[in-house]
Amino acid sequence: MSELDEIFGDDGALSRIVSGYSPRAGQIEMAEKIAYALQTQQNLIAEAGTGTGKTFAYLIPAILSGKKVIVSTGTKNLQDQLFNKDLPVIRKALGNRLFRASLLKGRANYLCTYRLDQALNTAFGHSQQDAAALAQIAAWARRTASGDVSEVADVHDGDPVWFHATSTTDNCLGQDCPDYADCFLSKARKQAQEADIVVVNHHLLCADWSIRETGFGELLPDAEVVIIDEAHQLADVASNFIGVTVSGKQLADLADDALAEFFTDAKDMPDLRSACEDLKLEVKDARLAFGLELRRGEWQEITGNPKLSAMLENLQKQLMRLTGQLEQASVRSKGLESCFDRAQELDEQLEILINDQDGQWIKWYETFSKSFTLSRTPLDIAREFSRFMQRHKATWIFTSATLSVAHNFSHFSRNLGLNDALSQSWESPFDYPNQALFYHPRGLPQPSDPEFTDKIMDFILPVLEASRGRAFILFTSHRALQRAAQLLEGKIDYPLLVQGTRSKGVLLEQFKTLGHAVLLATVSFWEGVDVRGDTLSCVIIDKLPFASPGDPVLKARLGAMEKQGRNPFFEHQLPAAIIMLRQGVGRLIRDVNDRGVLMVCDPRLLKRAYGQLFLDSVPAMQRSRDIADVRRFFAEDKS
Repeated sequence: MSELDEIFGDDGALSRIVSGYSPRAGQIEMAEKIAYALQTQQNLIAEAGTGTGKTFAYLIPAILSGKKVIVSTGTKNLQDQLFNKDLPVIRKALGNRLFRASLLKGRANYLCTYRLDQALNTAFGHSQQDAAALAQIAAWARRTASGDVSEVADVHDGDPVWFHATSTTDNCLGQDCPDYADCFLSKARKQAQEADIVVVNHHLLCADWSIRETGFGELLPDAEVVIIDEAHQLADVASNFIGVTVSGKQLADLADDALAEFFTDAKDMPDLRSACEDLKLEVKDARLAFGLELRRGEWQEITGNPKLSAMLENLQKQLMRLTGQLEQASVRSKGLESCFDRAQELDEQLEILINDQDGQWIKWYETFSKSFTLSRTPLDIAREFSRFMQRHKATWIFTSATLSVAHNFSHFSRNLGLNDALSQSWESPFDYPNQALFYHPRGLPQPSDPEFTDKIMDFILPVLEASRGRAFILFTSHRALQRAAQLLEGKIDYPLLVQGTRSKGVLLEQFKTLGHAVLLATVSFWEGVDVRGDTLSCVIIDKLPFASPGDPVLKARLGAMEKQGRNPFFEHQLPAAIIMLRQGVGRLIRDVNDRGVLMVCDPRLLKRAYGQLFLDSVPAMQRSRDIADVRRFFAEDKS
């Protein structure tokens, strides 16, 4: 362990590189534990509280091991931070320790020059806005080295126009593509194969898992070590990749691509054109059949509704019709052959969704503003994930700030089938008893009260006045958020920012710049958001974040647990809510100099026996039920 001491110690390599560096006992202990796990080839669950410095604690021993390592993060933003900020610092600190690192994202993050050329030369017209965006992308395409779409600042990575300049698994021509020699995705994958450290995200990792399971190849290189950061997200991400999903967007994209190929190579096949156009119309009709509301619903709602059942039957007929036309046209070009292969696969997947009666799967649908998805998800991924780990031997490190419930890891390990993993937790180095106050006022309404959001404003407004804004108010539903936004408009003297009015990144920048703002947000702001300093000095949470029992996937899983004689509330719902609450609480104190008030507006915290588990799972801090203590805390802050 002497090499780790030389790096993390008072006069170590990091102290000479990182300004203001000071050793943290938890970070050093975590690095030593990970080094031990890698040396003995034992899987490890490593929970590290906010401020421990877990990124360096796992990266440095992984690099020193000399093994092939995959690091998977929760989001692309974290990927970029790790690759562009953390690894360069470590490389500088380690000096003569040579290692190759690569960044690998999903294919939608890389420019496809073939599809861009097609879009620029298409017979279809583009809107003025899309044409301008494509021109900007084309100018960037001539100078980019990586092809990573995040480089284009003027065209947001969520802009639909990127569909014309990137590929999907469905429409990629692979080695038959005329631009294959210069393919940015292929280059990135080749670099990953040759690198010692490969930085990916959970979606890419799980996509690779699902592709390996079906025997179609591998996106990621075989690794000796797999490190999962933000590991509390992995089970949910993984469950979406083990099943089958057919979306309205996939079907519409197939019709669009087949139509483009028709104009290029099959103009003498009018039936192909009409099949494409009819499928697009059927997809639009299918979306309308589900109604205007955005929701997730059980499959029985489709089978029990003659209108929806007929819709699904018509959708399948139109897809089969297009598949037949594409089969005849597939000999004309590689593009048409690719469209035929996609149509066949979608046809097979839709057949599975409609006719599968296997009790090990949950079938459900979800609607979006312009599309819908039909999905089949496994009841339990633990067995599948455990099998995957055993088949592809590597040492697995799972880390996050929130993996345990009252210092117990059984919920996390059970979800992923981690029966023999080592586990250890390191507390945050922050001084929560002196840096934070937990405020839970008396007289709060019950969460079931129809006017709950209206009533808790009487408790929230005095806190916002004392904190002088500088607050996140985190909600468990969009409906509550919208109601709160109405109630707070004109009631506070501070800028009000509301999730949904602008992108997440823009809202965060505004919050930091304004200095005394109040940000209303839901689930996407509960985690992965880092605001340091006194700009964020108050986090208010409306309810204990229990998932909606009406969600079709959760409902099916809870029902299956009941049939097994298990207690779904204590085994699943409660632990998941506690981990979610811990994530929300984690937004408050992000630095040794931060101070702040946490307010939870749910009376179940003290009135239900399980409330103690929530209290035992958050950092120990001062607690009060008196608004005077909140005012005093912020008065000290002001002085």
